Amino acid sequence: MKGLFIVSGLGILAMLAEIFKFKKLVYPLVLIGLIAAYAVNFTEWNFDWSQGNPYPLFANMIRFDNPALAFSGVILAVAFFWFIFANDYFKNETNITDHFALVLFTLTGALMLTAYQNMVTLFLGIEIMSIPLYVLAASRKNDMSSNEAGFKYLIMGSFATGFLLFGIALVYGATGTFDISLISAKIAAAHGALPIFCYAGILLMLVAMCFKVSAAPFHFWAPDVYQGSPTVITAFMSTIVKTAAFAAFMRLFLFGFGPAHDKWATGLSVIIALSLVISNITAAAQTSVKRMLAYSSISHAAFMLMAILANNGDMSVPPILYYTFAYSIGSITAFAILYAISKSEGHDGFDAFNGLGKRNPLIAACMVIAMLSLAGIPITAGFFAKYYIFTTLMATTYKWLLILAVLTSAVGVYYYFKVIIAMYFKSSAKSEAVAFDSTTTALVVITSLLTLAIGFVPNFIIDMLR
Repeated sequence: MKGLFIVSGLGILAMLAEIFKFKKLVYPLVLIGLIAAYAVNFTEWNFDWSQGNPYPLFANMIRFDNPALAFSGVILAVAFFWFIFANDYFKNETNITDHFALVLFTLTGALMLTAYQNMVTLFLGIEIMSIPLYVLAASRKNDMSSNEAGFKYLIMGSFATGFLLFGIALVYGATGTFDISLISAKIAAAHGALPIFCYAGILLMLVAMCFKVSAAPFHFWAPDVYQGSPTVITAFMSTIVKTAAFAAFMRLFLFGFGPAHDKWATGLSVIIALSLVISNITAAAQTSVKRMLAYSSISHAAFMLMAILANNGDMSVPPILYYTFAYSIGSITAFAILYAISKSEGHDGFDAFNGLGKRNPLIAACMVIAMLSLAGIPITAGFFAKYYIFTTLMATTYKWLLILAVLTSAVGVYYYFKVIIAMYFKSSAKSEAVAFDSTTTALVVITSLLTLAIGFVPNFIIDMLR
């Protein structure tokens, strides 16, 4: 809760910076604030909730229990790396304070989604996170593709919100409460005897949440929005926003609708299968690295949905948490390098990476680590992230999804290795090194080492998360 207060306070501070003329101080204040939020985030770790909510004024609408604190920690850590990567974005924009405020309020909504205890708070968290994102996606005002991305995101997001609200209304009508713990208890006590519209409401909310995590067939907005948005905003959406969306998805369907698992599991399994097939086939056909990463994010969403499908209570939480962290760190590395390459080469195609192994050996090595991790190759964090997902699903009747996941992952190896092949086996017309500032270089080296580190000691990390 304290971390949420700090981040929302930073958002208000950013809005005041223009008025009180301290715009240059906003960036260092944000970095310091994120470190402070991360530090105080865990002061509530292992709080004894049986002794009562320490913030009773919220009527138990939000609860920073251990899963919420863990996901908040991942979001804040990745946000710190993202702000370092996005420093150039904030330097070159005229409305610096506005963009800081929008990003920080998006981050506020993301933290709310990790800890909501009430469906009203779920709705508020989604809207607080989403509305600034619509503006950020269209923040390149003179770029038609950015304007299109923001408009498409707004329209599709509004439809998803309609599904969510209709689902909330139906579930409330059947259970008489918005509290997800009470909803879970009433579903369990009813033994399937609740009105049919309650389960219809759950399915409507499933559709809405699948939109938020860009799972097929509700993914059609993601490639265009990711492609048209500024690269740094695309990186923000594919890491921090996706982590928050999965924390919300997990909290709702594991802790809220878990007793009704038989009502939504079949639908979710079909969504996972479609996501695996559609995303990997379409990603393999892309000529833009940015668009390839957008489609591949749908595949990663499918893997995380597998842990939710397993419905294994608290045992499903650590694999999702590990996966979101591993995926986010690898994505930050990939997008930071892609951002610099696309600025230098003027495009984001695979051939923009031609000869990078000779021109920038260190950066190329970091990109290799990121691609191997996203592809799930040992000994990177991405491999163990997929391994833990597989072991969670192994005890269920959905083993056919594991076979499908392995087969489609082979396709994923193909398109991730296209980047590696371009860097080391294709020549570039240019011989000079691509310009990387020292901050970006330090960031990608640190995130690459972190990807290897959490891949070397996965048991330590997963035990810590558990």
